[in-house]
Amino acid sequence: MFDYGELRLLILALIADAPSHGYELIKTIEDRFAGAYSPSPGVIYPTLSWLEDMGYAAVETQEGGRKQYRITTEGADFLKLKKTEAEGLFARTGQHGGPPAHAPAPIVRAMENLKTALRLRLRQGPVEEQTIETIAAAIDAAAQQVEKSE
Repeated sequence: MFDYGELRLLILALIADAPSHGYELIKTIEDRFAGAYSPSPGVIYPTLSWLEDMGYAAVETQEGGRKQYRITTEGADFLKLKKTEAEGLFARTGQHGGPPAHAPAPIVRAMENLKTALRLRLRQGPVEEQTIETIAAAIDAAAQQVEKSE
């Protein structure tokens, strides 16, 4: 989804807009991509640690031990240098400084239904090779149909 360093820049830009917890950042990114991409905690938290190590973000531990990340002066300076790149990332998410641009509700609903169906099916336990191939073929067929739609 992102080239090297782009997620760092996106997260830095997001905490520049509003200090956030890691989970809030995950949800914000997921919302901006209309559910098509949701970074895992295993991606977000190391990225936040890197931003902190570089001096671009500071952490404030709040009640309950939750960590809130905010941009530092060094981070704001870095973000100014990378302004064009950051704007390009927001353009990819459908954000141009205005309200969130979302996919039409029926499409978002269908995407969520597919994700839920996959999660529920995979939680049932080991999946036979034939079932894996059937599920993959169904998803591939749907992708091809979407590509051909006008």
